[in-house]
Amino acid sequence: MVKLRLKRCGRKQRAIYRIVAIDVRSRREGRDLRKVGFYDPIKNQTDLNVPAILYFLEKGAQPTGTVHDILKKAGVFMELGLNHQIKFN
Repeated sequence: MVKLRLKRCGRKQRAIYRIVAIDVRSRREGRDLRKVGFYDPIKNQTDLNVPAILYFLEKGAQPTGTVHDILKKAGVFMELGLNHQIKFN
């Protein structure tokens, strides 16, 4: 199963996160299938590759809680044509 989750990058006390599609059995810093965006919590910036995210969501990828909130703020679920929330574990 594939998940959309955060992968930590940056330096000490100055973390940024890549949003990646990754197999659930892989560790947090493991090899990802594809990078689909990044999130900087300090500057509150996001950059998303929406077509790639939509592709993985249509194929059944589950976003983690934080990634779900980021995608919801960006309006990705509206582009997917969903009126309801995607359930995630």
